[in-house]
Amino acid sequence: MKSAEEQLSTYKSVHLNPKNIRTHFVGIPLIIWSLFLLLNLIPVKFFALDEPAISINVAGAFTIGVLIYYFRLHARLAIGLTLFIIPVLYTSNLAAQLKWGLWIAISVFIIGWVFQLIGHKYEKAKPAFVDDLNQLLIGPFFLMAEVYFMLGLERELDKQITPMAVDKRRVLEAERREARS
Repeated sequence: MKSAEEQLSTYKSVHLNPKNIRTHFVGIPLIIWSLFLLLNLIPVKFFALDEPAISINVAGAFTIGVLIYYFRLHARLAIGLTLFIIPVLYTSNLAAQLKWGLWIAISVFIIGWVFQLIGHKYEKAKPAFVDDLNQLLIGPFFLMAEVYFMLGLERELDKQITPMAVDKRRVLEAERREARS
């Protein structure tokens, strides 16, 4: 497994433009919420207790797996992601009870991707997941890191990943120039 620094720097290498990052703060949460809604619509329960009323469905199982992955990468960022995912899991579960849950999920998913694509127009770089599908999981991790950086937390992590990201971006741009010539 690649380190948090390696994965964050790879993701950040195509997310250096502040406008792109801002669009991702809208797009990624919308996409995550819509995916959790879709997962909540799958009528499978892996575990259920009547007293107290506890159940783990596909969305819950996915949450556990993803949070384990995030905790293995970086525990402090994973705590923030846990605080983000709990209300997403709860509200998407509520929305799954609605008659139009599937259409809501599809609509929100499309809107989220529109924001993502607008951001990459500003960035003038393709999304990170095009070359590495694992980067789809790193998007939320990256945003949480950015929140921590804005709050003055994890300064050392920021000092590590930003120069790595800039170097990776230079390589990407050189390859792009070479491909055009």
